[in-house]
Amino acid sequence: MPGWVSPWELFILLAFILLLFGPKRLPEMGRSLGKGMREFKDSLTSKDDDKDDHAELPPGSPAEDEPVAASSARERETPLR
Repeated sequence: MPGWVSPWELFILLAFILLLFGPKRLPEMGRSLGKGMREFKDSLTSKDDDKDDHAELPPGSPAEDEPVAASSARERETPLR
């Protein structure tokens, strides 16, 4: 059937991955993949637990619409006469 993966295809894919990465690297990759999926799930389900991320800018900081690099470049420009 088109679209279905047979057990032989899975076996060949797993053998290729084992040969490509090696037996020592596979558990580490599985752990990092699981950790990444967990963090992604937690970020989607968290509800305002991270109030630090939504903090306001401290007083005296440049506005968000004007980057610091652009304002300092404008100050350095001298009119040509």
